Amino acid sequence: MTSACYPHALVKIGFIMSTQENTISLDAPLDEEFVVFPETTQKSLARLDIKQSLVLWRTWFMLAYQDIKLRYRRSVLGPFWITLSMAITVYSMGFLYGRLFHIELEQYYPFLVAGMLSWSLISNVVIEMIDGLVNSESLIKQIKLPYTLYIHRIAARNILIFFHNILVIVPILAIFHHYAKVNFYTLLLIPSLLIIYVNSISYGLILGMIGARYRDVSQIVKSLIQVVFFVTPVMWAPNVLGRRGSFIVDANPFYAFIEIVREPLLGHLPTVGNLLMVIVVTLLGLLISYHMFIKYRTRIIYWI
Repeated sequence: MTSACYPHALVKIGFIMSTQENTISLDAPLDEEFVVFPETTQKSLARLDIKQSLVLWRTWFMLAYQDIKLRYRRSVLGPFWITLSMAITVYSMGFLYGRLFHIELEQYYPFLVAGMLSWSLISNVVIEMIDGLVNSESLIKQIKLPYTLYIHRIAARNILIFFHNILVIVPILAIFHHYAKVNFYTLLLIPSLLIIYVNSISYGLILGMIGARYRDVSQIVKSLIQVVFFVTPVMWAPNVLGRRGSFIVDANPFYAFIEIVREPLLGHLPTVGNLLMVIVVTLLGLLISYHMFIKYRTRIIYWI
């Protein structure tokens, strides 16, 4: 989305940045991207970028809010069209696939709705992150802001959309309370979302840099994410594969991240295996994204 859509947002950015401590000066020299820095300086710049994006949390949160608000401007329901479209999708899918799989609706509906909420969050983050830096080209070239700020913007926007969509599961919890309920385990949803947010930043940074360098990757990822949807237990239960096919589920990191959100939504505790998978993938993402950002940060401005 171009900066022309943000006449008021750009003014707010300047105001927010001027009122926060340790913020970036808009008058800072812009020539650092055109200088070849030694490795130690590249590390310092990368760390400074990450730190300043956290300081400017009001900026990327406001941009995320503006993205949702502008998408549904002049509509009666506004952002709640997100909730309505999600409700229509999952309720119709639940009835159809419940009949096809010969599963009781009171058991299948909670499983499907919670899984679709999780999948929607994760898949949208992946799809949007691959074009994250490219779509922010106008802002990057006009305003001196940390690169990671634009990654935070996309992650925050999808978390806000998730909280809109979570209303879809409320009727399910009320009607099918034998299979889904609110209890102490529901509180695990908060740390689960924090984990997904951290992974959104780390892997979003990786995808954003790759997508900026190789534009064809965007189409490849968008096609592959559809394939991943069908091989991941979102609409179907893992036990349908039996013991021989269980390795497909156990080796699927998307399933682990879906489960750490789906299980708390249903009032259940995620399994140890899924938690271990999430921890390993999270640490790997942080390590790779950190080293990639140090190495390629100064090239981003050329790629976009």
